[in-house]
Amino acid sequence: MSSNGTITSETFVRHLSHGVLRTLADFLDPYDAWKKVLMDIPNGATGQPRFSQLHLRRFEGLLSRGGSPTVELLHDWGTTNCTVGELVEILLRHRLYAPAGVLLPGVRPAQVQPALRSVLPLSPQPGHVGLDAVRRPAQQESRPPPACQETAVLVGPTSGTDDTGFCNFSYHDLMRMTGNWDDRSVSVGGNRLGEGGFGIVYRGLLNSTHVAVKKLSSVDDICAEELRIQFDQEVQALKTLKHENLVNMVGFSSDGNHPCLVYAYMPNGSLLDRLACLDNTPPLSWHRRCLISTGTAKGLEYLHSNHHVHRDVKSANILLDEKFIPKVSDFGLTRASAKRSSSTVMTEKIVGTTAYMAPEALRGEITPKSDVFSFGVVLLEILSGLPPVDESRETKFIMDLRDEVEEEEMDLDEFVDKKMEDRDLTAAEKVFSLASQCLSDRKNRRPPMKGVLTDLQDAVKTD
Repeated sequence: MSSNGTITSETFVRHLSHGVLRTLADFLDPYDAWKKVLMDIPNGATGQPRFSQLHLRRFEGLLSRGGSPTVELLHDWGTTNCTVGELVEILLRHRLYAPAGVLLPGVRPAQVQPALRSVLPLSPQPGHVGLDAVRRPAQQESRPPPACQETAVLVGPTSGTDDTGFCNFSYHDLMRMTGNWDDRSVSVGGNRLGEGGFGIVYRGLLNSTHVAVKKLSSVDDICAEELRIQFDQEVQALKTLKHENLVNMVGFSSDGNHPCLVYAYMPNGSLLDRLACLDNTPPLSWHRRCLISTGTAKGLEYLHSNHHVHRDVKSANILLDEKFIPKVSDFGLTRASAKRSSSTVMTEKIVGTTAYMAPEALRGEITPKSDVFSFGVVLLEILSGLPPVDESRETKFIMDLRDEVEEEEMDLDEFVDKKMEDRDLTAAEKVFSLASQCLSDRKNRRPPMKGVLTDLQDAVKTD
């Protein structure tokens, strides 16, 4: 630092105060931006990266012990006499403008090395904080709140709309909306709503209204490129598909480490959780289950009439709003179907959830009849209150329990959920018969979704 304590580009990183390091950590720790910095730090002797994957894992371990990987990283790198100017160059290269402004308030692209200007925006981009908007730490408006907080974000200069018609949020906005991705469950005061195959869903606050934010992550055998394809697919699908029984997208973010999708908040969670009475919620009544069944069928029939196949219909992807109106969600695997029913679309990539997958889906066929099969499994769940697969159950798959009922090894009365005080066995028998038709191994013997909806409405008479 200079003699009066001011930080300049020539200041050694090792001379930064603990307070400044902690402020940088507030920006870089919560959403893993420190990893970008780490991988961009060169070894002065060779020009190769200074830190390896081994170092990265060591720094990651600090988080579980309450430490800061950012602070430890800068302490380590600081032993090489690196300067603030070098650190700021790395931050700007990755568009981490706010932490760069903590070190050099008001820094602009013209003030950094010419080689960097080719990769830096010369004016603020939609969804980003411009360099000229960065303030000193005492005035910093974009500093993240503590992890336990949920901060309302107003749609304004850092959030706009594009040709999709959705809000284009900055990743930092979403981080603030969700209390720094607070991983504690909502039931204990946090913001984590749940986790699926493609990421974690958090509750956020936008203009004083709750929203659900899905942060996509590369897991299992899903690479970053495939995740991006599914992100784009969901945005494009929900741009054109609008129906009362499809989830309502609010916006998205694509400028951070993780692409994110923002939806209307569903306070009653998923059908899977409500059938399981998770968090001690009361059992769904028969009447309510009938409304959820027909509403879901309406959403799927709309999809099929618009030549789309969902490909991952399951109770976890059927969300319930404050009035328990069902919303089909998760369109990352949705694909346009052949407009002629006699045509078949094939794919080499087999996707879906095994307990719900039709035989032809396992062969790579994309057809609306596969959604009909999956919906048949959902109807069995609604009837029985049982999960689609249970490793502790003697008959593991619910589809096999259906066979036991059909072969009279189990009474339908035994199969139907006894937690429903208003259950109607006559109507339940009709729904069970419809589910069995949906679950035919031969797709041509299954009814189309329009027929399923008509038969279901006739069976349950919810109007």
